[in-house]
Amino acid sequence: MPFKKKPVAPKKVVVPEKEATPLTTAAPVTDESEGGNSKNPELLRGFRDIMPEEQGKWNLVRDAVRRLADAYSFDRIDLPILERADLFLRTLGKGTDVVEKEMYVFTDPSNRSVALRPEATASAARAYINHGMLDRPQPVKLWYMGPMFRHDRPQAGRYRQFYQVGFESFGVDEPIVDAQLIVIGMQIFKDLGLDVKVQINSIGTSECRKAYLAELVAYFRQHRAKLSEDDKRRLQKNPLRILDSKEEATKELLEGAPQILDWLDEKSKEHFMKVLEFVEEMEIPYQLNPYLVRGLDYYSHTVFEFVLADDTGDSSQAALGGGGRYDGLVEILGGRPTPACGFALGLERIVKALEAKGINPPERRQPVVFFAQLGDAARRVGLKLFEEFRQSGIPVAEAFGKNALKAQLEAANKLGVPITLILGQKEVLDGTIIVRDMESGAQEIVDVKKAVSIVQRKLVPVALDKPAQI
Repeated sequence: MPFKKKPVAPKKVVVPEKEATPLTTAAPVTDESEGGNSKNPELLRGFRDIMPEEQGKWNLVRDAVRRLADAYSFDRIDLPILERADLFLRTLGKGTDVVEKEMYVFTDPSNRSVALRPEATASAARAYINHGMLDRPQPVKLWYMGPMFRHDRPQAGRYRQFYQVGFESFGVDEPIVDAQLIVIGMQIFKDLGLDVKVQINSIGTSECRKAYLAELVAYFRQHRAKLSEDDKRRLQKNPLRILDSKEEATKELLEGAPQILDWLDEKSKEHFMKVLEFVEEMEIPYQLNPYLVRGLDYYSHTVFEFVLADDTGDSSQAALGGGGRYDGLVEILGGRPTPACGFALGLERIVKALEAKGINPPERRQPVVFFAQLGDAARRVGLKLFEEFRQSGIPVAEAFGKNALKAQLEAANKLGVPITLILGQKEVLDGTIIVRDMESGAQEIVDVKKAVSIVQRKLVPVALDKPAQI
């Protein structure tokens, strides 16, 4: 088994994980770039508009996720953006950066402490409890998509409002569940045309971590002088977080640090080995990363991240998502002991990877008919006629907002449509419409009720599948 080999430490990666953002009681930090004195309204720093021209790539990702969710029988759940703050305080870990620095927490008009969700796994576990899902056939498989919020430092591919899609499986502790979730994530990337590998580790149970953490703390105390103030604080409050350090000096020290794989109990080892066997059976490229712990306290046993396979730059920017097992989460929230496992993907990172690879969505079909009108009566007929063409599968363009026929014909010429339909007041009274061949300029008057069938005969079939020039 490759598990038995001494793994070579890969580059440390950071994922846009089931993420989050400031819960300190100190004075709020202001961004110098946010003056608020401009005459024009400005976006808050770290927030962005996703413009229409970007939506094609986003829809590629959304559609790939929906297809895989349906194929693997995951049911969609839409979770609230605003939750009670203690939901995340209890589950993410008080020693994590998410809780200490990055959560958006405020008091609502009912004097409750609430938070914009920094991640959605805790919300999904809360919903599992609230709706009595333990009484349903297990596993309960849920997926979601939507915005999360973290007051993190804005950087490439990371925003303070960011979007994630997540898959969560509640109620089964078998290793094949961990492996299947990895397979689903990898298949999403394969369908999108992205070459991705999995970084994987096991952090065992809370019991076997106690002995490991004692050894880890003893090791780093010998090198305390080399640690940053943040890492000294982590070593004291939450030692496991030091494995996730971004400090170069700490990364160098990690090369000689004890590895958690050597401290797993037999049950944890058996679970992890079976996960690897399933992953190998599916021929999924993976790499053991003994320093991978993820950023949140609720994880146990298997943890994993999806990383671009051909990354040669900053590996923290290459991680596209990740997850793992969290068998104690439901119980932390007051539910009965329930095994669970899941993962989340960062949509901004994936869209950025698609752009880098030059992967584009299919182009919108090019209109082959343009509808031109004169007067309100013609517009009323035109609205109905436009819908008839749409239902017949013929792409039509129009300029209902323009009044001059010349301007409308110019628009038709720019689109390069072979046929323009012209409807004026006389044609409305007569129940006819003018069919104009844009190449020859020839026109004929036909019964408006037969317009769709006449145009269908005139069009070359292949023209209906011509992509749009956008």
